[in-house]
Amino acid sequence: MQKEFEIQGCISVDRDLSLDEFWEIFIEFVETNHWYFGGGINEIIDGYYIKSDGTKGNHVLDNSK
Repeated sequence: MQKEFEIQGCISVDRDLSLDEFWEIFIEFVETNHWYFGGGINEIIDGYYIKSDGTKGNHVLDNSK
């Protein structure tokens, strides 16, 4: 039987690190430890989710749908 941890939070990085670069480093860390990651990732800049087209989406504190 395996054990799992659910991660809820944000990781602050240098502004010039891209989402793809971060993801590669993160997954490499997980795989180096023989772990598995299931989930997703969102980019946040200045408190706003960044859409796939690079534009700002909702603010992280905005609960409206």
